[in-house]
Amino acid sequence: MTQTAIPKLPCLGSSVRRASRALTQIYEGALRPVGLRVTQFTILQVLSLAGEVPQGRLGEMLTMDSTSLTRTLAIMLRQGWIAECRGDDRRERRLSLAKTGEAQLKRALPAWEKVQSQLRRELGEKAWKDLFHLTTRLAELAAESVQ
Repeated sequence: MTQTAIPKLPCLGSSVRRASRALTQIYEGALRPVGLRVTQFTILQVLSLAGEVPQGRLGEMLTMDSTSLTRTLAIMLRQGWIAECRGDDRRERRLSLAKTGEAQLKRALPAWEKVQSQLRRELGEKAWKDLFHLTTRLAELAAESVQ
C-alpha cells in the first residue's frame, strides 16, 4: 500500500467535507483582498442568478441552515450588498442583490475566475464537467433524504 499525503477515506461524507474545506481555503484566499468570504460570494452569485427570493427559498437553494444564513445575511445587509423587503405575509423576508452587492460581485469575479480556471486546468475538462454533475446530483440526493 502506497502512502499519500492525504489518506483515502472510506466515508463519502468525510471525503466530500474534506474536499469542501480545502476548496473553501483556496477561494477564501482569492476573495480576501476583495473583502468577501466565500459564503458571501456564493449568496451574491445566487441572488444575481435568481433575482428576488424569500429567505427560506435562498436557504434551500444553498442547503444552508437558517441560523448561519441569518447571521451571514445580517452582515451583508449592513454592508448594503443585499436588499430586503417584506413579502405579502409580513413574516416573509424577500432578498435581492443591491447595486453595491452587484458592484462587489463584479470586483470579486476576476479572483474567482482565476481559481476556477486553475482548477479546471488541473482537473481537465471531462473531470471538471463530471464533478459538476456529480456534486449537483449528490446535493439533490442529500436534500431529498432529509425532507
